[in-house]
Amino acid sequence: MLSVELHTHSSLSYDGRDPVELILEQAKAVGLDAIAVTDHDEIDASLEAVERAPEYGLVAIPGIEISSKAGHVLGLGVEEAVPPGLSYESTIEAIHDQGGLAVIPHPFQESRHGVMARISRDQLALGDAIEIYNSRLLTGRANRQAERFARSRDLPMTAGSDAHISEMVGQAVTRVDADEQSADAILDAIREGKTSVEGKRTPWHISLRQFGGGVTRRLRNTVVGLFG
Repeated sequence: MLSVELHTHSSLSYDGRDPVELILEQAKAVGLDAIAVTDHDEIDASLEAVERAPEYGLVAIPGIEISSKAGHVLGLGVEEAVPPGLSYESTIEAIHDQGGLAVIPHPFQESRHGVMARISRDQLALGDAIEIYNSRLLTGRANRQAERFARSRDLPMTAGSDAHISEMVGQAVTRVDADEQSADAILDAIREGKTSVEGKRTPWHISLRQFGGGVTRRLRNTVVGLFG
């Protein structure tokens, strides 16, 4: 069983802090086998991680967190950015066109752009896998809803730390029963539902700091865009 972190953010995300190097160092330190950097609507850092991961004894899966019209969708195994603003279905189709895997993160957390605020349960089931444990939780209710839904539809289940700072990488992991330690083998095993999840809550003070940092950076980017 491989220990895989499928949901992290680098400084390339508007609300991320750390470069790829620190993310990979943390992944190695906590004993991960593989990791995906999934920045918001950006893919360059993820592709950098793919190149540099072998230096740390890791496999990196290329990925991106896409802002669809309905909410966030993780595209794993893609090497070109999927544009934001597409419909939920078109976003999944664009991921599949690249041979990628569409994982639906925190689907029942409306405040964090979970898709269930805008789509039906039948549409949610179009995803290849459901993230049933996200470390950035308050009560855990949304995670439990996601797990119940995935089990009711017999969908593959994943976990992710949703780390926006390197220290939180590995807070939640997906155990994957893959044939080998490679990105393709890991994604194939997830498609086949050969996963189990484990994780722990991101401390509240860190979640608040991550949120505050994201708001500050978004405001700064807005000001720069308006006034140059």
